[in-house]
Amino acid sequence: MATVKKITKNQKKAVAKTSKIQPVKTTAKQKKPVVLPKKEVVSAKPATPKKIIKPAQKLSPREEKIHQVKLKLLHQRELLLSEAEVALNELPGQAIFPDLGDQATAETDRNFMLRLRGREQRLLKKIEQALERVENGIFGICEDCGNEINIQRLEARPVTTMCIDCKTLQEEEERLRES
Repeated sequence: MATVKKITKNQKKAVAKTSKIQPVKTTAKQKKPVVLPKKEVVSAKPATPKKIIKPAQKLSPREEKIHQVKLKLLHQRELLLSEAEVALNELPGQAIFPDLGDQATAETDRNFMLRLRGREQRLLKKIEQALERVENGIFGICEDCGNEINIQRLEARPVTTMCIDCKTLQEEEERLRES
């Protein structure tokens, strides 16, 4: 004897949306299903594109350089993500070696790989923050003093948030605290 599976309202709606079959409604008194007409949704306003494309504008030399830095950040992010995926699949597992020296070497290699992945993860986070600053229009402005960061510094270290003067001052203060 075959079992009958009860279909929920959400499942009926999902089937109706994905297929051309119209929803069917039955009542306890009716033996035959009644086919309901499909409702048409009429929108009061026309569909608008999600992203408005601005006409091509002539960029200043600094804006062009920032655009190039953005492309560099996007490329670096894609590279890190692809390398992380490959490294995750190749990460050595917990193998037991007969020799303690081999086991220690394998453990050291594994720890080294995990430290590298941690550094790459932090760099990826900084890249995401830099791309967010580009989108918000505050990329290339020092967090401390509010001055523009030199474009050569941005090209060399695109994730930087400080101008060279503020960063130098910060490093000197750290050195004084350590000693």
